[in-house]
Amino acid sequence: MKPLPMRLGDLSVGFVHSLADAVRSHGTDPEPLLDQYGLDAARLSEAGARLSIPRYMRLGYGAIQLTGDPALGLRMGQFSRLSQAGLAGVTAAQAPTVREAARCLIRFEALYGSNYRGQSSFHEDARGAWLRFYSISPYNAYNRFVVDSIVAGWLQQLSSVSPAPLRAERIEIEFEEPQYREAYNVFDCPIQFGAELNQLRLSLASLAQRNPQHCPSTWRHLLQLCERELEQLTRTRSLRERITQLLGPLLNGGREPDLEEVAARLKLPTWTLRRKLAEEGTQFRAILNDTRRDLAMTYIRDTELAFGEIAYLLGFASAEAFQRAFKRWNGQTPGEFRRSHRQSA
Repeated sequence: MKPLPMRLGDLSVGFVHSLADAVRSHGTDPEPLLDQYGLDAARLSEAGARLSIPRYMRLGYGAIQLTGDPALGLRMGQFSRLSQAGLAGVTAAQAPTVREAARCLIRFEALYGSNYRGQSSFHEDARGAWLRFYSISPYNAYNRFVVDSIVAGWLQQLSSVSPAPLRAERIEIEFEEPQYREAYNVFDCPIQFGAELNQLRLSLASLAQRNPQHCPSTWRHLLQLCERELEQLTRTRSLRERITQLLGPLLNGGREPDLEEVAARLKLPTWTLRRKLAEEGTQFRAILNDTRRDLAMTYIRDTELAFGEIAYLLGFASAEAFQRAFKRWNGQTPGEFRRSHRQSA
């Protein structure tokens, strides 16, 4: 049976509410734009409803054009609420401290959003912690707002479990300084553009802030529910699916992962992984090729990325090598595939 087309990721439709609120703050009605994307009141009320990341990026770009505000993502963050992150957000709202709320949002991210190419993470040290966010690059008008909204949203959400608004010690952003640089003054902290990672720094004092709304029994109950939901998400994955999930973040910049690296991440001896794959009727190279093919089709179909950029993201040594591989996989060049998809869309 042919596998379903791969998606770059998706997120809860709850995030659409902060985008709509940001549009309204400009005195503009977001409903016509939302209707174009099938996001009416019924859709936004569906339990567990998700929106693909490419569609969300196009929606955000449409909202930026509608309002004329390139910094709309930063404004979105100011309207962000923990409840928009579903069960994980409701649970974080009951955390005893800012630290535990941040850990909760990161640990249970899969319950409200998934990005095939990477995920958020929490890194604590003796002086504070970094909250890191992965975004699909290279950057353009379609995806800068996503980083802006997450960074500003984290500060807003975590401030809601603190007695007073939080201030970041430092913010680092991967893309180069944009034309709307002055809008970042709202953070009142040092900001580095062109950084290696998208990350937000919180001090020990901020992390230790206690949540005045914390109820220990409710917190524990909600944590149990999150753990069950997360277990349910991962329980039925085959070995092939687990490898495919691992390969996404490892493919990048002219480099392709090998069997030994994947085996190490799965905590299996290489020979054991090779044997288990043979038992499932496949080989590592076949999974790697299928993953690259499916991701390539998704990038070409669902994003505006140039073919050279896609080649880089999929670990090809050159754009020419990618073009040859794609023609071998699909019988079409990337350009022919994109044109045929646009004509049939």
